[in-house]
Amino acid sequence: MEFAVVLPLLLLLLFGIVEFGWLFMIRQTLVNAAREGCRVAVLKTSTDLDVTERVREVMAPLGFDEGTVWSFTASDISATVQWVRVSTSVEAIALTGTLVVPDGMLLEGECSMRKEGVAGPDEGGAV
Repeated sequence: MEFAVVLPLLLLLLFGIVEFGWLFMIRQTLVNAAREGCRVAVLKTSTDLDVTERVREVMAPLGFDEGTVWSFTASDISATVQWVRVSTSVEAIALTGTLVVPDGMLLEGECSMRKEGVAGPDEGGAV
């Protein structure tokens, strides 16, 4: 009788641990994709297509469809400071649906870096 009472709580705890690990792995992949996209974007010779391809390469092992499950935005390639943001909603990737995680939660990875070869205000002059 006691086992029947405790089993649902143990299963909820177990699913919560598994779900947290899964979401943590997804968030790390989002952060890595944003960082890699930003690393490409700061190169002098990079294009928007180069940034897009690098983000897609990093996200590909997850097997999620771009646009439906995850999306990314980036700054204009000619901007002095480059930024890339990769995001997904938790409902789209959660293993247990909204059983363990709250509805409407967003996972996001973001990175920003200064463009290579751009002189800062304290360095004087342009390169």
